[in-house]
Amino acid sequence: MQAGGWRVAFTLRQLQFFVAAAERGSVSGAARALSISQSSVTEAIQSLEDDLGVVLFERRARGLDLTHKGSLFLRHATQILGDVSNARMAFREEVGAVGGRLSLGVTSLVAGYVLSDILSRFRRAWPQVELSAIEDNGDYLQHLLIGGELDVAVMLTSSIRDRAALNVESLLVSPYRLWLPLGHRLAEAEAITLDELAGEQLIVLMVDEIEESTRRLMGALSVKPDIAFRTRSVEAVRSLVATGAGVALLPSLVYRPWSLEGDRIEIRDVSGDLPSVQVGLVWRKGAPLSPVARHFIRAAQGAVPER
Repeated sequence: MQAGGWRVAFTLRQLQFFVAAAERGSVSGAARALSISQSSVTEAIQSLEDDLGVVLFERRARGLDLTHKGSLFLRHATQILGDVSNARMAFREEVGAVGGRLSLGVTSLVAGYVLSDILSRFRRAWPQVELSAIEDNGDYLQHLLIGGELDVAVMLTSSIRDRAALNVESLLVSPYRLWLPLGHRLAEAEAITLDELAGEQLIVLMVDEIEESTRRLMGALSVKPDIAFRTRSVEAVRSLVATGAGVALLPSLVYRPWSLEGDRIEIRDVSGDLPSVQVGLVWRKGAPLSPVARHFIRAAQGAVPER
C-alpha cells in the first residue's frame, strides 16, 4: 500500500501476532493463543520491526517486554485490527438501520481502561443510536439497573450483590500482578511470593473494589508491607512506582509499561492466593432487551481482549 510516497508493507497477520505477543508477554503464549508455531510468531514480529525500523520488544529470558515505541505502536495496531473487524461487521449488519437510545452505566476503572474500545466498535457499527452514559460506583449502578433507569452496565462484576435480579456476563478476568521500578531486587527473581513483599513500600489504588481487595490480601500476610501512598489515580501509581517510591499489586488490566514521564515499569507474577478483577456486562433480569442493547452487548463481546 502506497500513498504520497509513504509505504506500509506490514500485514494484518503480523499485527495480530504482535498484539498477541504483547498481551501475553511471550512468543510461546502468543503461539498457544493463536494455535500456530513459535517460529511463525518470531518471524512475524521480526518482519514487523524491520518494516517499521524500530525495536518493539526487549527480549528477556522470562519473555518479552514492550519498548516505549512498542507500547505506542500497540495502540495503533489494536485500533487497526478493530477497524478491520468493524468494516467486516458493516457488511453483515444493516448499518444505521438500528436507531433508538441506549442508557449505559460504567464504573470508573472500566471507564478508563475498557470502555473506549467497546464504544468505538459500537458507534462505528450503529452511528444512529443516541447513547447516554453515567459513571458511578457499582452499588449505585445496580440500583439504576434494577429500577430500569439503565439498559446495561459495564462494570466490575465480582461485587454484584443482587444476582437474582441481574444478568451478568463476563468479558474478561484480569489477575493481580506486582508492579516494580526498573532494577528492583525482585525483578530478576525466578519466583516471587507474597511473603517477599514484607518490608516493601506499597502504593495502594483506592478505586472501585481495588482498595478492599488489597486490604484483604495484606491482612493475610504475617508481616505487613508499609503503605507508602494511597491514591485514586492510576497514573499516580505508575509515576510513583516508576520513580522507586514503592511497589504496587494491581490487576494487569490497568498496566502500561511506561509512566507519563517516560520511566519504565516492570510487571511480575506473584505466587499465592491473589485476587482477580472481573469485568462484565450487567442488565436487569425479567425485562426484554431492546435491539440496541443486544447490539451493544455483541459489540462488547467482540471488542474486549483478554488481559
